[in-house]
Amino acid sequence: MESQPTDVVPHPPELLEQVGSLPDLPGVYRFFDAEDQLLYVGKAVSLRSRVASYFRLRTGGTRIAYMVSKIRRLETTVVRSEAEALLLENNLIKALRPKFNILFRDDKSYPSLVLMYAGSEQPSGPRSGAATLFPRLAYYRGRPVREHLLFGPYPNAAAVKESIRLLQKVFRLRTCEDAVFLNRTRPCLLYEIKRCSGPCVGYIDPQTYGRDVASAAAFLRGETEQVFGELRARMQAHSDALEFERAAEVRDQIAALSTILHQQAVETGGEKDADIVAVRVGGGRACVNLAMVRGGRHLGDRAFFPKNIEEAMAISEGWQPSAAVGDVNEAHEGASAPASLEQRVLHAFLAQHYLGAALPPLLIVSQAVEPELQQLLVQEGVGRLKITDSPRGVHRVWLEMAEKNAEIQLARVLSEQGSHRARTEALAEVLGLDVEDLDEVVIECFDISHSSGEATHASCVVYDHHQMQPSKYRRFRIEGITPGDDYAAMRQALRRRYGPLAAVEPSEAAVSTGEEASARGGDARGRRLPSVVLVDGGVGQVHAAAEVFRSLGLSERLIVGVEKGEGRKVGLEELVFADGREKRSLRPDSAALMLVAQIRDEAHRFAITGMRAQRAKTRFGGGALEEIPGIGPKRRARLLQQFGGVRGVSEASVEDLMRVEGISRSLAETIHRAFH
Repeated sequence: MESQPTDVVPHPPELLEQVGSLPDLPGVYRFFDAEDQLLYVGKAVSLRSRVASYFRLRTGGTRIAYMVSKIRRLETTVVRSEAEALLLENNLIKALRPKFNILFRDDKSYPSLVLMYAGSEQPSGPRSGAATLFPRLAYYRGRPVREHLLFGPYPNAAAVKESIRLLQKVFRLRTCEDAVFLNRTRPCLLYEIKRCSGPCVGYIDPQTYGRDVASAAAFLRGETEQVFGELRARMQAHSDALEFERAAEVRDQIAALSTILHQQAVETGGEKDADIVAVRVGGGRACVNLAMVRGGRHLGDRAFFPKNIEEAMAISEGWQPSAAVGDVNEAHEGASAPASLEQRVLHAFLAQHYLGAALPPLLIVSQAVEPELQQLLVQEGVGRLKITDSPRGVHRVWLEMAEKNAEIQLARVLSEQGSHRARTEALAEVLGLDVEDLDEVVIECFDISHSSGEATHASCVVYDHHQMQPSKYRRFRIEGITPGDDYAAMRQALRRRYGPLAAVEPSEAAVSTGEEASARGGDARGRRLPSVVLVDGGVGQVHAAAEVFRSLGLSERLIVGVEKGEGRKVGLEELVFADGREKRSLRPDSAALMLVAQIRDEAHRFAITGMRAQRAKTRFGGGALEEIPGIGPKRRARLLQQFGGVRGVSEASVEDLMRVEGISRSLAETIHRAFH
């Protein structure tokens, strides 16, 4: 067996003293670096054994050694059991998002399908009672409402909308909002194409409509035989009454429902609601595939790709027997740590995804789940909960499907990652970048947008780790320049972006790493100079950018302009260099040109959206809505959606405003006064 490196990074004496005095009790530990940034959160049956084992590892040159070498402070919390430690660990990971823990996007707000009864929309007017007699199908995301009937959750919005479309086809329930329903004088297009029964104009009575609603609810619960029986009985009743056209309509409903079940139903094996979770790891990435079965129907899959998987992989490998000495492995076993990286990923997903959320009665998983986590999940579940990692029969088929989808999704991501890396490599070669690690290539691109000099905005988009990073995008509202002077706008944007970096030592600016600074660029801590600064424009814009960089003492070699080619045709762009190099034209099928075009187009899009928003606010008083007491984001969004924009809201009457969900008469009068 190959021997491991024996170098151990020294730590502060007070830290090692604290580690030696830890109690032999279950708890949670937290590692911090010299800047007091949280590195890792872990749980242990014995804090003394588990924490001490990190400082006895012989893993020089690996990621786990890197993490251990950065530890400068330790915090621990003693709890009564490992189950409590697991719960606290999960809460801390979700709240603090440590750098070396496996992290999943905290998105528990899954969409649902709802049969919406009276209670939330609060319609007004002489026909307001009619809305309560004709519930509507709707897409829903949020907390359950007692008055409504929710079905799901669904893995994504597309699955909900597809289910609504199918239910419209079979049961012809309305989907229009009450404000529309109460003001119709003739049926809409959905009635004409046989997707609605026309309750808004009295083409169906409440009793018959209620029967369709009950059938739709039974179908969503998986009670398909009951639905078929009721439909057959209705068809026979119409036939006996010589109502052959109505009997034919019910016959068509039965045929459509049979087609849907043939396409989407799965053999349930006794369980109509279940979640199937499969994990696959490879190529430095991990994929968790979540498949949902509700009411006996497979609603779809959703793939999750956790962050920090390389760090977790290193930590998992660090606990192998060849990497530890002394009683490290005993500490590892005593802490009930997962035996494989797949288990680590699965445990992280189950804890972060399900603790504190609704659970189905059956959970099928691809790896064994530790008893403490199973206990917590059972406690979270409503009613009985069964967790199995060795399913049989149809449940085994479900798991195999989920595992196959996880493999496909992982292969897709790895393929895209390789393609993105190849494009970065091609651009680095074209630009002559001297980089040892392509993962460290950072490109920032600037664009200027305005409307005849009005509402001038500059955008800065960031390409990092082979993909666009929207969380790092920045907009700059340009002020104090001659309207339409794009060169002055570019100079101002670049100075505000890189001026704070030039205030520190150049070497520090080039190597500092971390999160992006504030939107105004007022604090350079945690930012670094990019590898390339792209500007959307030709020689003029490049000279303006170079002027700023010279005044700041930064290298002009970073600046590259993207000049439109002959006839401004896509694919004929030329690269303009600020350091005097000749212009460079690339083939239209060049991977480097494709990457440059993607980044440039994203900067253009981001600048235009900011300019348009500012222009609308300036011209139409868009800020007035935000300043009206009682108008929050949800009500503002409903108003803008109902009236098509701020101008429509300003022209609406008090009565029109009252038709919007959540707008009372007093609030409608307040809104009306704000615009008049």
